[in-house]
Amino acid sequence: MPIVDLYGHESLRARLRASINRGTLPASLLIHGPRGVGKQRLALWLGQLLLCESPGPHGPCAACRSCRYSRELGHPDLHWYFPRPRPKDADPSLDEVKDDFIDAIHERLDSNGIYPPPSGLEGIFIRTVHLVVQQAGMTPTIGSRKVFVIGDAERMIAQEGSEQAANAFLKLLEEPLPDTTVVLTTSEPAALLPTIRSRVIGLRANPLPESDVRAFLEDPLATKALQAYQLPKSVEERVRLANGAPGALLSSGTIAEAHALANEMLSASHTGDAERFRLGLAFGSSKARGFFSDVLDALTALLHDRARDRATEGDDDGARRAAMAVRAVEKAKFRASGNVNPQLIGSALLREFAELRP
Repeated sequence: MPIVDLYGHESLRARLRASINRGTLPASLLIHGPRGVGKQRLALWLGQLLLCESPGPHGPCAACRSCRYSRELGHPDLHWYFPRPRPKDADPSLDEVKDDFIDAIHERLDSNGIYPPPSGLEGIFIRTVHLVVQQAGMTPTIGSRKVFVIGDAERMIAQEGSEQAANAFLKLLEEPLPDTTVVLTTSEPAALLPTIRSRVIGLRANPLPESDVRAFLEDPLATKALQAYQLPKSVEERVRLANGAPGALLSSGTIAEAHALANEMLSASHTGDAERFRLGLAFGSSKARGFFSDVLDALTALLHDRARDRATEGDDDGARRAAMAVRAVEKAKFRASGNVNPQLIGSALLREFAELRP
């Protein structure tokens, strides 16, 4: 059974195809962007294209043996790694690590390649890095090259005594073998080790337009896989909730919480300091940085709607203040992409809202 098709990212796909055709595709890439926009699926598509036996002008042929194996997550030269629970054995064998990923990929295949974000307890541990380095040194099995996709790469865990493996991985990124392509993905590029960031070429995957989100949601494979999640039945409501990132629907409870907090932040612009102080504490260490990003995305969507509605009503001043608040949120997103404490950013944003009263 194949995984669901890739939707959207047409311009990025065109750039990747052109780079491959020119022979200038970097051997080590980092695809970054908001959670749920399909970064790992895009990386798998790129792997399929690189391994395709008869690629066409628009991408993989989708008919050859390699394409079939790639779509079914069974191509022996397309290696997919992502966060997993910490092994019970502190030092598992590489065969045990490999078997664990085979089982995990089968689980993702059973859900048509649709899966929720990793929990905070999952990571890419050192024995996984050992396995990647070992497989990178092997000859391709059926094709002429190997492709490694490493999802949520910011979860790569540094461990004491792991310097040798870490250095070997960095060398793989910096001086990859001629037959090897490594594609990392992340929603939090600032959380990546600086030594990794300096060795990859970054590409941003942006949120999808509504038409692509709708096409994804109407795909029979996606419809079947999403039945396991508590989602609104209406496609229109799902499109609105996705906000350009259909994968985010799989953590829709978190999205709903983020939207609720975003609404509270906007309402607090008309209340006193005590309420703003309470909301500022909501971004403390107990909240993941990813949740803060969800709140900022929700604020952007709410403020855009508010600016449009007020402009329609003829309230030019209200539309202007809402637009200024959007710019404040975008600046907060830029600061959040660094190592700045979300609590500080959130508190500063609340003060700006109090001045603007969007």
